[in-house]
Amino acid sequence: MSFEIQELQDIIRVIVLINLSEGNRAEEASLKKQIDKMCTGSVCVEVDDLDETLGQMAAEGLILKDNTQVRLTEQGMKLGKEWSSLLLKKEPILEVVAGLVDGSITSLVVVLSAFIAGLAFKTAAFAALLTLASVAITNFSSFLLGGITADTADMVTLQTLMNYSLSDIPDKKEREKSLRLIQRLFTVLHKEISRSNIFSAVVCGITTFLAGIVPILSYFALPHPLGLFVSLAIVSAVVGFFLVRYRSRRSRIHWKTTLLETVVIVAIAVIASLLIGGSA
Repeated sequence: MSFEIQELQDIIRVIVLINLSEGNRAEEASLKKQIDKMCTGSVCVEVDDLDETLGQMAAEGLILKDNTQVRLTEQGMKLGKEWSSLLLKKEPILEVVAGLVDGSITSLVVVLSAFIAGLAFKTAAFAALLTLASVAITNFSSFLLGGITADTADMVTLQTLMNYSLSDIPDKKEREKSLRLIQRLFTVLHKEISRSNIFSAVVCGITTFLAGIVPILSYFALPHPLGLFVSLAIVSAVVGFFLVRYRSRRSRIHWKTTLLETVVIVAIAVIASLLIGGSA
């Protein structure tokens, strides 16, 4: 089993893995049609190429063939999700982390500022909603535009590396076929990634707003000082458990290291915001 692109069968393998990574079953003829659609006006992959690739995948324990139907094994599912994550950017790691951090910091700054300054309810509530909405919208636009730019650059780099590997294929016909197919594959992936960028931006914006609005509403809805304690407890739970646990699992870093990093960063950001606000 290989996680690289060096020949035509590797490209076909990736297409099969991505198409079946959600646990779907597919007919061999259906897979052939999907691959044919990626070719530029002509059939650039023959039935023998697909059969050979499926045979290799079955021998490696990546797929199970039931008559003419194909589905991924547990090992194949894992590899398919890895390829989907790499090529389609389907793991919302940065979006969720940024949303939880920014929402929590915003709510902490708003709640502590309102408590220290003793602002009236209407004034504090208006300022809180305006601030939180601005942060959520900013995160949405940043992840949408920044994500499109970063992912496009990543795709160009990845395609260049794959083209370089495929250029070593000695057979000229197979080399041209492989390069044409990989070019069409990235054209299709670019459309899918554009949808993924929109989804990521929405996830980040909503996560930011929800992470911030719950502590703020708790502060204003409950009597003092209970509202302050409850809102601080909610932020502590979000930062200390959900955010740390999510970061630790996704980045595969020990939770103690993640906890220390997160607490230090949030504390510095909140203190700096309060100091700047107090001196303004």
